[in-house]
Amino acid sequence: MRERYGDIACPVLLLYGAWAGSPRHCWPNASRGEGGSIPDAIVVGSGPNGLAAAITLARAGVKTVLREAQATVGGGLCSSQLTLPGFVHDVCSAVYSLALSSPFFRTLPLGDHGLEWIHPPAPLAHPLDDGTAALLERSIDATAEGLGVGGRGWRRLHAPFVRVWDDMAHDVLAPPLRPPRHPFLMARFGLRGLQPATRVARSLEGTHARALFAGNAAHSFLPLETPGTAAFGLLLSIGAHAVGWPIARGGSQRFADALAAYFRSLGGEIVTSAPVETLDELEARLVLLDLSPRQVLRMAGDKLPAGYRRVLERYRYGSAAFKVDWALDGPVPWTAPACGRAGTVHLAGTLEEVVASEAAHSAGTVHERPFVLFVQPTLFDDSRAPAGKHTAWAYCHVPNGYAGDASGRIERQVERFAPGFRERILARSVLTPADFERRNANLIGGDINGGVMDLRQIFSRPVARPTPYRTPLRGVYLCSASTPPGGGVHGMSGHHAARAALADLG
Repeated sequence: MRERYGDIACPVLLLYGAWAGSPRHCWPNASRGEGGSIPDAIVVGSGPNGLAAAITLARAGVKTVLREAQATVGGGLCSSQLTLPGFVHDVCSAVYSLALSSPFFRTLPLGDHGLEWIHPPAPLAHPLDDGTAALLERSIDATAEGLGVGGRGWRRLHAPFVRVWDDMAHDVLAPPLRPPRHPFLMARFGLRGLQPATRVARSLEGTHARALFAGNAAHSFLPLETPGTAAFGLLLSIGAHAVGWPIARGGSQRFADALAAYFRSLGGEIVTSAPVETLDELEARLVLLDLSPRQVLRMAGDKLPAGYRRVLERYRYGSAAFKVDWALDGPVPWTAPACGRAGTVHLAGTLEEVVASEAAHSAGTVHERPFVLFVQPTLFDDSRAPAGKHTAWAYCHVPNGYAGDASGRIERQVERFAPGFRERILARSVLTPADFERRNANLIGGDINGGVMDLRQIFSRPVARPTPYRTPLRGVYLCSASTPPGGGVHGMSGHHAARAALADLG
């Protein structure tokens, strides 16, 4: 979903990373598969990282099979008619700033395979109770002008990074410990990003600028007083200015389908409705797992050394998403007209309210006025709903495994900034943390980030190693969001894991 909503929560925040460790030329003994044909590699899981890993291998000439437990590819990249016939909803992720920033995804000819990006006029709006809204525009100058007294600080904070974002994204989305291409720029980014989001937000003048930055930092799913949360706010704002926050025409499934079609064009094979219970089922020289540590533990059984098992067992999962989708009889009646220009709307009020909301779910409760991330795609893509009708979705952060009902709190937050919203609801669909995990086993307890994204776990994701994608098992690699650079739809975890595997294969 971050971006994280869909994406939006990116992560490796900062720093820098890794020599990849010396390659180990080792792999499992391959045995004969179906029809006597043995693939060189099997990728388990077809989320964005699994697809990225499979494409990376196939582009290198490796005969690769992609296995997916569900009937369709995509993992969190999926769309469905959750409410009424003709209303297409993005089930998990929806907005793709990190996909356009990704040094890997932006090299792929996905437009040739049916993917079309739509850019709303403004990436983000953040309304306040006085009927105004802070607007994050593609242009830094336009954003600064709209923020009034906070505009000068906003420009000073973001402009140096926006100008070089194409190059800087290589460093931000690199594995840990790899020397950065732009060390001085990344040092400057680190000086800000390593701070708590509250400190950086309060360095800006004005309620609007502070609220806008806090809403972006809240994609971290962490209390905003936590060191490192400022990096999330910076990354999302920089990305909005540099590449936008686009949606995929027709729904997120089109993104997954384009990746799958490109993989097939390289000679890759996809097998759906094919769950894997144990590693013994996988006959290939290379096995890449787009799975959470908990799933790896279940599949590997006692094959993993005791020390590595203990590390995976200690891996920490973060707060969850609680989501509501709506079929609407008309557009959302925002009090602040500027909200109608934005694909994404943050519903939270002031900096202080965002801080209180994010502290609550981290402490095991849900705030009465939670931070709500709201997306309204049909204002800009009329292919997703019948003529004159609309779809929208929203989620708030709740404790991992939360079994309560937060839908009332979410709808009250929407109604707060759009009186009359409830009267336009034709149907709704609710996805609890348990529903997310049932749909996608990687989302443990409803955690859509693949694990806590604090500084401690950024550098030990899932283990503290120069090349964390390798496992102690020969030829077996992890490539999920539980490896660097972490959550968000960027595909770089899969790409980095596949490159490590190729290096070992020689």
